[in-house]
Amino acid sequence: MSFEPSDKYTDSALRIGDTDPYPQRLVGEFIGTVVSNDWVNPEYKHLILKVHPHALKAYAGQMFHLLCPSPDGAEVWMRRPMSVYRVDRTEGQVEFLYKTEGRGTRGMAKLGPGDDFNIAGPLGHGFKLEPGWKNIVVLGRGVGLATLAPLSQLAAEHGVGVTAILSARNPDVVMSKELFEELGAKTITVVDTDNSSAVENVETILEDLIAKGKADAFFTCGSNRLLKLMQRLGEKHHVPGQVAMEQIMVCGFGACYVCMRTFKVDGKLTLKRVCRDGPVFNMQEAVGW
Repeated sequence: MSFEPSDKYTDSALRIGDTDPYPQRLVGEFIGTVVSNDWVNPEYKHLILKVHPHALKAYAGQMFHLLCPSPDGAEVWMRRPMSVYRVDRTEGQVEFLYKTEGRGTRGMAKLGPGDDFNIAGPLGHGFKLEPGWKNIVVLGRGVGLATLAPLSQLAAEHGVGVTAILSARNPDVVMSKELFEELGAKTITVVDTDNSSAVENVETILEDLIAKGKADAFFTCGSNRLLKLMQRLGEKHHVPGQVAMEQIMVCGFGACYVCMRTFKVDGKLTLKRVCRDGPVFNMQEAVGW
């Protein structure tokens, strides 16, 4: 199939090879070219886009707002926010790992090599590594692992060790294991089918890492129960942490206030916009899903 964005989206969108008239800007609209869009298991696809160099400024935890094609001929009214899975600056590519659920992602699933795809970004505040951290722990579940995967790239660039605990319903849908290991992370898989993903077992794993000095910071996404666990252990052992929040969005840059969530800052409840103030937040301030 071929996806042709409407004219109102192409006048200002930069294509590969275009000169960027505003190189200092943080966000842009781009027309990428699909390199591949393959199934990695029955639920998830891996999309690789060749993009304008400006889009390669994206870093771990940031997202793009995607103008998804229609899966059925009817209009797809809103863009879909999606975290960056990987940035390959050498090849000039941005990658996304996504689950095909709603109309937007089902439309994405129809894209083929050579098709155009309109993306806007990079948006939001991503993950940060503090200078004193030597080892971090990444804990995620399901598609949340796609959001956390770029941490392995960021950590490798800063010489920080990573232990990634990958949680899923069963071994067939464990995400990002190869990417974590490719960049030097140690992975631990926990699944529902053998009950290894139970909170009690994950807590034992985390306590062991803390005792061995392998947990200077926590990172999580994709599960409220795992967030609560890391919050509790982080507070108990004074381990700082960050969480990537998932939320429905419309504009993607803070104007519409649709993506508001509640946070507890200095003991007081406050509202923040996930797209603009996040999507990565201080773990101890997140109230949860």
